Amino acid sequence: MAQIMPLELMILLLGLLAMFELNPYGGRLVEPWISSTSAASPISDAIAVSRLLNPQFRRVLQALKRIVSGVQPTGSIHLGNYLGAIKNWIDLQNTYDTLFFIVDLHAITLPYDTQQLSRATKDTAAIYLACGVETSKASVFVQSHVRAHVELMWLLSSATPIGWLNRMIQFKEKSLKAGDENVGVALLTYPVLMASDILLYQSDFVPVGEDQKQHLELTRELAERVNYLYGGRKWKKLGGRGGAIFKVPEPLIPPAGARVMSLTDGLSKMSKSAPSDQSRINLLDSKDVIANKIKRCKTDSFPGLEFDNPDRPECSNLLSVYQLITRKTKEEVAQECQDMNWGVFKPLLTDALIDHLHPIQVRYEEIISDTAYLDKVLAEGARKAADIADVTLNNVYQAMGFLQR
Repeated sequence: MAQIMPLELMILLLGLLAMFELNPYGGRLVEPWISSTSAASPISDAIAVSRLLNPQFRRVLQALKRIVSGVQPTGSIHLGNYLGAIKNWIDLQNTYDTLFFIVDLHAITLPYDTQQLSRATKDTAAIYLACGVETSKASVFVQSHVRAHVELMWLLSSATPIGWLNRMIQFKEKSLKAGDENVGVALLTYPVLMASDILLYQSDFVPVGEDQKQHLELTRELAERVNYLYGGRKWKKLGGRGGAIFKVPEPLIPPAGARVMSLTDGLSKMSKSAPSDQSRINLLDSKDVIANKIKRCKTDSFPGLEFDNPDRPECSNLLSVYQLITRKTKEEVAQECQDMNWGVFKPLLTDALIDHLHPIQVRYEEIISDTAYLDKVLAEGARKAADIADVTLNNVYQAMGFLQR
């Protein structure tokens, strides 16, 4: 897919054109957005620029493909969340229109600690920012702060066949593990809320791991179903624009190796819900804790180190972590480590992890201690997200025949 230019550069150029009342399509702007008496330069705030641009400029911005993604505020954000999702966002925000949110509504589908939810939500937001998500390039917000998520979910539920939900593998696995007495309707309808999260923002791409592919496929099917049932000429007859109500999103597969496995079982994904904290590296783990976890992690007795040997899942996992943390190529790591033993490699991996995570931890402490700043970021992010979401939601209400508010 051809990339137009980094978002930051595009907005800057558009801002410069707008300052001089120039139109990239020729001529001058019909309605200049900067008054002649204004002394302040709006270019310093890229988001403000994008909001104030005249409609022709907005159409240029809309040509950027949109990505949405989020992480649940349950447990501690660990290396798997970081390498599999958050770290990739840092690159994506430079090329796409991005919205990253904390999916707190998803966090209540299973029993949870009400005393911890709010704190964990703020912690997760602070980690996003500490890892390098920039508010000038991406909207950061809390899912429950944009009420359209729940409203659209209810509307989508009316068009979702129950059979689609019954076939979801994650529901079967989680309900079996939790037991019937701990399973509510929300766990069954979780994929519909996920569909709402995605379709609400007319997303072009959604970063997904192996465990979310089935849910995204349901989202795509649901978008096509709603478009068929309520879109096109039916919508136009109700006063709408006609055509598709929702974009049908495509999966964005993370880089190879970004699926981080457990430190105690190379065949299981690193998980917040695993009973042993030894199974994961949390982003806020201290140096000593990281060193101890790597020292005690499961390995094997084969000579040398190598990728992709099915008999050595732990070896391949630890090499992949080292590769992703150091940003080296797979070939470079394979050559560097092929003759090493675990006694040499484990300290090497430990140092790489500590060096990489330390700046994130320092920045996290700065952000989490500045409550006013974090609250402002989340409020502004929710406002921007709601501006997009409300347009979609109103279109759906109209297409489904509701009385206009």
